[in-house]
Amino acid sequence: MDQKLDWILTHFNDLTVFQLYDLLRLRSEIFVVEQNCIFLDPDNVDPQCHHFLGYKLGKLVAYSRIVPANITYEFPSIGRIVVAGLERKNKYGVELVHKSIQCVEKLYGNADIQIGAQLYLKKFYESFYFFQLGEVYMEDGIKHIKMVRKGL
Repeated sequence: MDQKLDWILTHFNDLTVFQLYDLLRLRSEIFVVEQNCIFLDPDNVDPQCHHFLGYKLGKLVAYSRIVPANITYEFPSIGRIVVAGLERKNKYGVELVHKSIQCVEKLYGNADIQIGAQLYLKKFYESFYFFQLGEVYMEDGIKHIKMVRKGL
């Protein structure tokens, strides 16, 4: 990795207006612009979640949303997993997912974790012991799969 990130885990109610702007901007840069998906990113789930932000020299470059059980899935989940395009070469995605799993364990114990993963990232998530659950489905024009990681 190029440089260590400064990580912040905070609930939606405790986000600063600047942190909220940063996370919405990063998510839009990647999920809407880069992936060319027209969808409403603020989906009314954010206020119920913890948000995990990774800053490099004051700029948000990595982010995930920690969702409680029974909101998106039966189990707690990690969603909106994103690393800024120019920072992917630094392998921050590995650190982000590893630390996001730790956040779920801190908040919810050793529960199963479920994600909705883009199909092309299947092997990446398998390296964190997620396994595919069910068939491929389309979401916003991109092939996805549901994946679960069993609690330890």
